[in-house]
Amino acid sequence: MESFVYAGPAARVVFGPGTLSGLRDEVDRLGATRVLLLGGRADRAADVLGPLVGARFEGVAMHTPVGVTEGALELVGAHDVDCLVSVGGGSSTGLGKALTARTGLPLVAVPTTYSGSEMTPILGETADGKKTTRRDPALAPRTVIYDVELTLGMPVGLTVTSGLNAMAHAVEALYSPGANPATDNFALEAITRLGRALPRLAERPDDPDARADALLGAWLAGICLGTVGMGLHHKLCHVLGGTYGLPHSETHAVLLPHVMAASSPAAMGRIAAALGATDAPTAVFDLATRLGAPGSLVELGLAEGDLPAIAGSDPRVLAVLEEAWRGDRPAPLDDRPDLSALTEQVVASFTGAANPRTAELLGDLVRRLHGFVVDNDLTEAEWLGAIDFLTRTGRLCSPTRQEFVLLSDTLGISSAVDLLTNSRSPDTTPSAVLGPFYVEGPPAVPSGANLAEGLPGVPLRADVRITDLDGRPIADAVVDVWQSNQDGFYDVQLPELEGPVLRARLRSAEDGTLWFRSILPSEYPIPDDGPVGQMLRATGRHPYRAPHLHFMISAPGHRKLITQLFVAGGRYLDSDAVFGVKDDLIVEFPPAADGSRTVEFTFRLGAANG
Repeated sequence: MESFVYAGPAARVVFGPGTLSGLRDEVDRLGATRVLLLGGRADRAADVLGPLVGARFEGVAMHTPVGVTEGALELVGAHDVDCLVSVGGGSSTGLGKALTARTGLPLVAVPTTYSGSEMTPILGETADGKKTTRRDPALAPRTVIYDVELTLGMPVGLTVTSGLNAMAHAVEALYSPGANPATDNFALEAITRLGRALPRLAERPDDPDARADALLGAWLAGICLGTVGMGLHHKLCHVLGGTYGLPHSETHAVLLPHVMAASSPAAMGRIAAALGATDAPTAVFDLATRLGAPGSLVELGLAEGDLPAIAGSDPRVLAVLEEAWRGDRPAPLDDRPDLSALTEQVVASFTGAANPRTAELLGDLVRRLHGFVVDNDLTEAEWLGAIDFLTRTGRLCSPTRQEFVLLSDTLGISSAVDLLTNSRSPDTTPSAVLGPFYVEGPPAVPSGANLAEGLPGVPLRADVRITDLDGRPIADAVVDVWQSNQDGFYDVQLPELEGPVLRARLRSAEDGTLWFRSILPSEYPIPDDGPVGQMLRATGRHPYRAPHLHFMISAPGHRKLITQLFVAGGRYLDSDAVFGVKDDLIVEFPPAADGSRTVEFTFRLGAANG
């Protein structure tokens, strides 16, 4: 059983395009009137704040040198400042935290990169060639404004290294001693979003959706960094930056895959899944290389002779540093080929689609299918078997039998799509799957007709009422009804029958009512003589559906309702083969004095635009 401590950040977060326009409101919320604006590119923020800007400081620097902080601190006292606003990357945010540490003033952070520092109570400062770090909840910004528009002009090089820096926060959180279920989920979502967004931004830097994806990923990764303790990766980056002056995000980008290769294999497996890759360290290395990030510590200016001093007496750390210094591709933790480049190539082939939704759906489908292939180490024989299964499924499809619908039903996909499409309003009658036996244009019959036409079975009278959500009757609603016979067969399955039976189209009267006679529906097996039946037998599942009547109801100005009424007490209600039973659709079919059954039900339709 898991045990953990979770202490989440308390910052207020404002996210979206154009959110910088609310900066003055956020300062007003803090009751502040004199702002020290930090950052070299804060003109837009200054325009929004107007007269609230008491002073500006543009001389921010990487790794938050104490001397720079002291220079900014003079402005606080000289201009009677009561609030700090930082605009920019981690350097601006770091300076704001350093000033908060010395003054207790509230900080509003407006990040323009993917540093993640704004979501942490961590401050790293450099003095005399040494970087020291401290953690204090009081250092966290009071409000963080994520304006996607502020990231649109970020150069591609900085986008890539800053994004990999953010990814490093999420990666390390997964194997940190302070890991917990909340940060694990944040971390995996961050890795997924960043891994998806960075290749798109390398090609189209001003893609607003990709920028939003990356910024959301950076926010979640920052939460991870602020929640759990830092590990080897960040410790090395702090030494390399604070003592040796290496650039912050570039150092993270270079070190990340090499530290990953020496870290928890279990965590790497989860990261690989989030990236849709076989092996996490090599996938990140290849991503960084493909997007043009620096490839080695030697490129960043580190001397080989400095490596032993950085590693100390730990040979494992020295091996990591030596590999990162040379820029070698890490040895894969998994010997399966990495499919990530192939996956992205296939996804990129859809970008010319006329309908962006088509490209989005196909891209996501390919990523998931490729991930399935990798995660299960699928063999060629298994895949050919799957193709044969789908081929046989297609060959069984005809105007009277839809094996693919049956496959969708028995995998629960039809019910899942139905829930997403038709079950967003709790006030309408719940929907249910259409099933494979609906036939367009059933025969029109008057209210009171007998749909059974002399077929054997327990007689049934059904009284139906159609209303809107306010209970008002809906006149002239078109109601299609269909069901199986007492042996579990639909008319389309019985070639000896002439014409349709147990299916009809009726219309509601002025008071929204209609009624018909039929026979009591019984449980029945779905067709199991094809590939779907083979699948059910192979997995130990039965093919039976719980007894039910099908309804399709449509009326002008209202949403079409496709649903079913299930016989209370019927068999297989808890194991329906197509997962179609909903509690609100289980209805009493009480017996009458003559042994027949009755059912009464009111269907409630929502408005077409509701």
